Amino acid sequence: MARRRSGSRSVREELPADFQENVVDIDVTSEMESSFLEYSYSVIYSRALPDARDGLKPVQRRILYMMDDMGLRPDRGHVKSARVVGEVMGKLHPHSDSAIYDAMVRLAQPFAMRVPLVDGHGNFGSLDDGPAASRYTEARLAPAALALTADLGEDVVDFIPNYDNQFTQPAVLPSVFPNLLVNGASGIAVGMATNMAPHNLREVVAGARHLVDNPEATLTEVMKFIPGPDLPSGGRIVGLDGIKDAYATGRGSFRTRATVSIEQVTARKQGIVVTELPYMVGPEKVIEKIKSAVQSKKLAGISDVVDLTDRANGLRLVIELKNGFNPQAVLAQLYKHTPLEESFGINNVALVDGRPRTMGLLDLLRVYVDHRLTVVRRRTEYRLGKRQDRLHLVEGLLIAILDIDEVIQIIRSSDETAEARERLMQIFDLSQAQADHILELRLRQLTKFSRIELEAERDDLQREIAELQAILGSDARLREVVSGELADVADKHGDDRRTKLLKSEDLPEVTATAAKAKTGPTLEISDDPCWVFLSTSGQLARTADRTPLADPGRRIKHDALRSQVATTARGEIGAVTSAGRMIRIPVLDVPALPDYDGVPKLADGVAAKDFLSLNKGESLVALAPLNAVLALGTKQGVVKRLNPEHPLNRDDWEVITLKGQGRTRDEVVGVDVAPEDCDLVFVTAQAKLLHFPASSVRPQGRTAGGVAGIKLAADDHVIFFGTAAASAPDSVVVTVAKADEVLPGMTEHSVKITPLSDYPAKGRATGGVRCQRFLRGETSLTLAWAGHGPAKAVSSAGVARSLPTEFGRRDGSGVALEQVMDAIGPAWSTPTTTSDADVASASSSASASASESESDLESASEDSQ
Repeated sequence: MARRRSGSRSVREELPADFQENVVDIDVTSEMESSFLEYSYSVIYSRALPDARDGLKPVQRRILYMMDDMGLRPDRGHVKSARVVGEVMGKLHPHSDSAIYDAMVRLAQPFAMRVPLVDGHGNFGSLDDGPAASRYTEARLAPAALALTADLGEDVVDFIPNYDNQFTQPAVLPSVFPNLLVNGASGIAVGMATNMAPHNLREVVAGARHLVDNPEATLTEVMKFIPGPDLPSGGRIVGLDGIKDAYATGRGSFRTRATVSIEQVTARKQGIVVTELPYMVGPEKVIEKIKSAVQSKKLAGISDVVDLTDRANGLRLVIELKNGFNPQAVLAQLYKHTPLEESFGINNVALVDGRPRTMGLLDLLRVYVDHRLTVVRRRTEYRLGKRQDRLHLVEGLLIAILDIDEVIQIIRSSDETAEARERLMQIFDLSQAQADHILELRLRQLTKFSRIELEAERDDLQREIAELQAILGSDARLREVVSGELADVADKHGDDRRTKLLKSEDLPEVTATAAKAKTGPTLEISDDPCWVFLSTSGQLARTADRTPLADPGRRIKHDALRSQVATTARGEIGAVTSAGRMIRIPVLDVPALPDYDGVPKLADGVAAKDFLSLNKGESLVALAPLNAVLALGTKQGVVKRLNPEHPLNRDDWEVITLKGQGRTRDEVVGVDVAPEDCDLVFVTAQAKLLHFPASSVRPQGRTAGGVAGIKLAADDHVIFFGTAAASAPDSVVVTVAKADEVLPGMTEHSVKITPLSDYPAKGRATGGVRCQRFLRGETSLTLAWAGHGPAKAVSSAGVARSLPTEFGRRDGSGVALEQVMDAIGPAWSTPTTTSDADVASASSSASASASESESDLESASEDSQ
C-alpha cells in the first residue's frame, strides 16, 4: 500500500489488484565495479583529460565553440563572462557554473597559458588571488583562439549531440596549431592524471613542420627544433636529462628556477632581485616561505623581503641580505628551502581515439599531424564539392542566357512550375538543380554584363577545382598546404622564447646541493685581504682580493684613483670629510667589484654621496686606515698629525677642530698616512710650496685643532696637502696654472713637473718657496700634486700617460700644455696604446686639449700602503 501527500495530510492509496512485487538480488561487488567503471570513464573522457588532437578538455572546447558561435571575435566588444557561462551551461555543459567559469578564467590567464585563448577584461586573478565573480568580468575570444575554431563550418570535424539532443557540438576543434604542446595541460582523473608543460609556439610549429615533411623523423631531429618547454613566466630550466626522458617516454621531470640577479639594492646593502618566478609560483607564496624559513632558522643572512611588483615594471622581488654573507651561498639556501626552485613532473597523458595514452614528443606530434591532415583533406573535399555544385549551376545559367528568348517562352507557356522545369530539362538537357536555378533568375541577371561575370566566375571555379583536386590527388601537395598553414600561424601568433634552458653544470655555485658540498660557497664572507678605492669622481668600491694594481693604459674618469686603502673584507676604514669629520666604514658595506683583475673599474661602485651621510656643503676628501698615524692639512694652512685613537661606540667623530664659522670656516684639503720618516707638503694657490719633516709635528688627539703648517698671504689658500719622501728620487711635484684671460699667443693652461728634492725644506709655519712662476695672464694654480712618480696625466677619454720631467727650474715658469702633450706623443689624442708605467702611482690629471675647462681636470695620488 502506497502513501501520497495531500496538503498537510498523508493519504493511503490502494495498490492495483494485479500488482506483483519483483525483488531482484544482485551482487553488490559487481554492481559497484560496473558503476565505478562507468563513473571513471565519464571523468576520464568527459572531464579531466584533454584530447591529443586539439589539446582541449570538453569544457574548454565547449567554451571556445560557444564563444565563436556567439560571435565574440577579437574585433568586437567584450561581453559579461556570466553570459558566456550561461550559454555554455544551458546548451552544452550541464555542470556547475563555477567549473565553467574557472575553466574560462584559466584560458585567459597569461601566466597559466603560453598563448591565451580568451581575452579577459577585468580581474581574472593572479597567482596569489582568485578572479572576480563572472558578473563583474568580461571576455571575448583571443586572436589565437580563431586558429583553433577556423573552418568549423566546412565539415572539417564531426559534430555530436549535446546532453539533451537539442544542439550539436564539435567532437574536436580543427586546431591550426598544436595547442596541447603549446599550452600544456593538467588534470586529475580516476586512477590517472596528466601534467604537460607549455612550449614555444614557433618551436613546436617548426618541429611539426619537420615531421610533416619527414614522416620518419627521429626524436633527436625533432628536438633540434623543440629543445625544451617554454614556460609563460619565463625563469630557467636547470637540467635537461629529465626533459629528454619525458620526450622519449612521456614521463620525466625537470627543475624550474627563478631568474635572479645580485644587485646593490642600497648604498650599503646587497640584495637578490627576483624578476621571474617558476611556473605557477606567486610572489606572496615565496615571501611567506622565506619568512617561515628565517623564523625556523633554516635561512640565514636575510634582513628583509620587499615586493616591488607593479604593472609598469613587472615582477620585482627584492631579498635584502645582511652584510657579511655570501650572496651565492644565501641563494643556494633559497633554492633549497623556498619555491624559487621547483620541480615539474611531466606526465603526457591524453585521449587518443577515446582512450588515455601516455605519449612522448613524437607520438604527440604524429597524432596532431594526422588530425591536421584529416582536417585539411575534409575541408578540401567540402570546398571541392561546393565549387563543383556552383560550376554546375553557372554552366546551366550560361546555357539559359544563350537562348534566353526560348527559355522565357517555355516558362510563359507552361501552366505550372513543375511543367516548366520538365520542359527546360528536356529541351536544354539540364539537370533538375540547373532548371530550378534558372526558374529563380531575376530579370536584372539577364544583361550582357551578367554573362561576362558568369563566364569569369566559371573560369575561376574551374581553376580552383583543379587546385583542390591536385591537393586531394597528391599526399605531398596536401602536406605542403598543412605546413604552409602552420608557418602562417607561427608568424602571426608566435613570439620569442622566455625560458632559458641550462645544464646542471652551468650554475655550479648556486645549486641547492652546493651549500652542503665541502667545495661549495661558504655562507659568510671570509676576512680576506682587499683594497678599498675612492676615485676622483667620488665612486667607492672594494676588491675581492689584494691583487697588485696593473696598468690598463686606458681608463675612464671613475678609474682615476684619489685614495686606496689596504684592508680586509671584515675590517673597518675611515672616510675623512672636508668638515673635519671621520666616518667609520665597515668594508663589507662597500660594494665589491665583480671582476677585479688588477684594473679597478670603479664605475661599478657606489657614489660616496649616496653611501655616506654628508652634510650640506661637506665633501669626502680621502679614505684612511684607522690604525695608522694620519696627517691632515687645511685650506688655511693648519696641519695636524692624528693619533690612531678612535671611539668604538660611534660611527663618526671629529678629527680636527676647524676655525671659523659659515663661509669663513676652514676645511680639510688633504689627508695622508704620515709616518715619522716622511715629509709633509703644502702647495698654495699662489704657487708657494713648503715641505718639512713629519716628525716636527707632534701627534695629537682627535679634539685638537692642529698647529700652523704654512704661512699664507692675505689672498692665498692651500690647494694641496700630502706626504712624500723628499730624499726619494721618484718624488715629484706637478703644478698646473690657469690664465684668467687668455692673451694672444698664450694657452689656457701651463704645466710644470719638478723633482721634490729641488725644493729646500723649510721650517713649519713659514711661507715656503715659489714652485712656479706665472706667465702673463696667469694669476693662480688650479691644480697641484706631490708624491712618488712617475707623474701621470689622464685625459677625459681615459688615456693615462707618464708626464716628462725635464721641464723648467724649480722657480721657473710652466710650459704650455700642448708642448707637454707633444712630448708624450700622438697616442694622447688617439688612445690606442697602453702605458708601461705603474698605475698605482696615479698623478695629476690634465685635459686632453688646451681648450678644455677646469672641470675636466682630475687628480689622484698614490696611497703607499
